Amino acid sequence: MSLLFSCLNICDICYLLWFREIVLDFFIQYKILIMAMNKNTVLGWATLIMIFMGVLLIVLAIFKYDEIAGYGFGAVGLGFFANAWVFNALKGRV
Repeated sequence: MSLLFSCLNICDICYLLWFREIVLDFFIQYKILIMAMNKNTVLGWATLIMIFMGVLLIVLAIFKYDEIAGYGFGAVGLGFFANAWVFNALKGRV
């Protein structure tokens, strides 16, 4: 341990301690938010993320890939919509 501190000067040690305090404060502050997410909240966020990804893939299929690759992107985007629909239906039942 003393070898580590002999390689660092006092500014580096102060910076490391300051960074440690910031990280610990962040986790203590947001622990309430993380603990407040139950199963329904997780399914709701998963639904929103999957809807966003489905829209993104369909937009890529329409505007970027005009040929055969666009069909695949569009199909996968519709699959994301189907999964989001299932996740939304599971909210309150799990």
